[in-house]
Amino acid sequence: MANAIQVTQEGFDKLKKELEELQGPVRMRVAEAIREAKSHGDLRENAAYHEAKLNQTRLESRINDLEKALMYAKIVERKDDGGVIAQLGSVVKVLDEEFGDEIAITLVGSFEADPSQDMVSIGSPLGEALLGKIVGDIVEVAAPAGTTRYKILHIKS
Repeated sequence: MANAIQVTQEGFDKLKKELEELQGPVRMRVAEAIREAKSHGDLRENAAYHEAKLNQTRLESRINDLEKALMYAKIVERKDDGGVIAQLGSVVKVLDEEFGDEIAITLVGSFEADPSQDMVSIGSPLGEALLGKIVGDIVEVAAPAGTTRYKILHIKS
């Protein structure tokens, strides 16, 4: 499948739950906001109406994105290799060699990525660098501020 979106089972379940939430309660709240704003009269100068319609457009766009992602999702099973090789779904503990910081990163598909939660896409420079590596390997990641080196300390599949 050329358009396949690689996700973990947990990521698939999370996307599915978000879609159900958006299609149900969230969609109903947005529709109610539009009805309420319409009841205020003239729509040309009704800021609440325009805001509600904008929210509806954003919501429907996100629903569409999620539906496509789930349609093309390819659930990648983690290989139980005893945590030897970094793969989709692995938690990889690395040491930033410049600053001495230890970071635990979960390797996920692009639709699951959330850097604020240390969930890094396997399609990102760091994710690509870690994929297929083993404990003790050093990876270098090019960034606008320069190249960063990480040493892999631990891998948990």
